[in-house]
Amino acid sequence: MSPATIRPAHRDDVPAVVAMVHELADFERAAESCHLTEEQLTAALFGPQPALFGHVAVDAQDSPYAFALWFLNFSTWEGTHGIHLEDLYVRPQARGTGAGSALLATLAAECVRRGYQRLEWVMLDWNPAAEFYAAIGAKVTEDWLPYRLTGSALRQLAERSSPARR
Repeated sequence: MSPATIRPAHRDDVPAVVAMVHELADFERAAESCHLTEEQLTAALFGPQPALFGHVAVDAQDSPYAFALWFLNFSTWEGTHGIHLEDLYVRPQARGTGAGSALLATLAAECVRRGYQRLEWVMLDWNPAAEFYAAIGAKVTEDWLPYRLTGSALRQLAERSSPARR
């Protein structure tokens, strides 16, 4: 496979990206938890005020075989936005081709171009990509623990907000 060609995701890429998101969920042993549809991803990426962005690695026929989906975060300490990489996935047959590195380099260049101070992501502790991330200089933020509020706990907390805010 030739060096990766990286470009912003197009509407026509949505079916391939959704399929890869489901492949990623299966790889992460959570296929039953993945409910993403083409309609949802299209709205998120190409709606009137998109808050999600994407890049794809494409082959010579312009067919995606890897993707990165990301959104902006903000550092109050730095006073600038940053990029949070939600998902990066390279299809198994394309691993080792440099597509993952090229996607990350594209996001790093986006950070530098926009004056952002960081590119962040989280990953499962058993993911073999940890060695790859360490090799490019990424550091584990060992003293920060991720938290998530979902489902009934999210709804219960929302019920505690004042009616005027709902």
